[in-house]
This record gives sequence, structure tokens and C-alpha cells, in this order.
Amino acid sequence: MTELTTEQERVREQESAFWYLIPHGYLQLDLNPPVEQIEALVRQLLGLPDEMRDRAEEVLRFYAGVVTSLNANRVQACLVGSHPDGAGGIAFSVLTVSTVPTSGSNAKLVIANLAGTAATSPDQGMRPLELPCGPGFLVEKKLSATIPGRPPEGHDAFSQGRVWQGTVAVTGAGTPDIIMIQMVTASVELADDYRDILLGVAHTVTFTDPSLLDAGSSVEPERESAAASIRSDFG
Repeated sequence: MTELTTEQERVREQESAFWYLIPHGYLQLDLNPPVEQIEALVRQLLGLPDEMRDRAEEVLRFYAGVVTSLNANRVQACLVGSHPDGAGGIAFSVLTVSTVPTSGSNAKLVIANLAGTAATSPDQGMRPLELPCGPGFLVEKKLSATIPGRPPEGHDAFSQGRVWQGTVAVTGAGTPDIIMIQMVTASVELADDYRDILLGVAHTVTFTDPSLLDAGSSVEPERESAAASIRSDFG
């Protein structure tokens, strides 16, 4: 686990300020890179040999497209995780945290209504959650998705694969937005482990500035709690 992360400096004043713990094994993608950093990347790209430049340009364009898309969808954080898969390989996942405006509605009432629907519709892959920050709900899906990269040689269409997607929605008292925490992985067979990580992160969400806590207090999760479980997933 790393330090508590605040989105307060990155979101507009009318949006929610919230904090959460980042699980072990996740690296945060910079969604607001400084101009100087982009200029330095371009200079490095231009200095590459011809045979490497096309591929590097493709990667840079992909990164720019991802960042643009994430910012357009109010994503406040995007983290890429890598963990041993138990079979000698590496399992990858993407964890995103975003805000969804409720268009003047009471966010807490919206969550309560959806949690109620989840309680009466377990066949829809939804279930209600009672989190330290308030009520929420979990949605799980298995979806078809395009595999990143170039199409296989001799084919025009991109390859398709299956991914597991888990989403937790939460909010807090007086908060104008719904906070969406989403986990996606192509390692569908490890869905149980990734669900534990997702729920662990959700249990650490707080709308109270940790700096206001007493100096002697601890933000460590209780043992056996969902938050604590993200310490030990994947060993």
C-alpha cells in the first residue's frame, strides 16, 4: 500500500474531494503531463533511427489518445497493475477512478436507489455494498474486447478476447458526484482475486481529509478486512 492519494488538486472546485489507498503492484499513469515532458518525448522520438521511429510514434499517439479519452470521461486516476499469475506469468489489470455528475440529483439517493435495485436483481451481476464511507454497489461483467496491438498478419480485423470488469459506485454525504472505481483484466480466471482488490480499494475511500486526523491515529485497515486483503493478493 502506498500513501493516501487526493484528487482535490486535480479536479474543479465544484467536484468532490476524496481519498483512497493505492494497492501494491499498481503504477499510476500521468493524465496531465507537463508540456515540457511531452516536448522532451517528441525530441527523443525524432532522434530515433528510422526503423524505430514509426513504432515509437504509434506508441506516443496511443498514449495521447488514451489520456485524451480518460480526461474526457472525468477519469481522475488510471493505474496499471502487474502481478504474478501463479503459473509463472504476469497478470495485468487497469484500475480507474472517475467521477460521475448527478445533474442536480442527490448523489446519495441515486446510490441508495441503485443499491436497492442491486439487492433485488442479483441475476444482473449487481450487489449492494455497505462501505465505511457509505452505501454503494458492485457490478461485475465479462465482456468481449479488442486485444491491443496490430491485427494478426494477413488479417484486417483486430483480435477479440474476454475481459472481466468490476465496478464499484460510492458517494458521501454532501458530495455532488458519484465516485466510480473500476477494475478491468484479461485474466478472467483471476476474477476472484481482482474483485478482492477492487473491494479493498473501495473500503479505503474517504471524503475526510486524512491530514485532519489526529497525529496519533492510524489509517491502517483492520486485519481480515476487505481493505487489508489487497495487501496479500497474488502473494
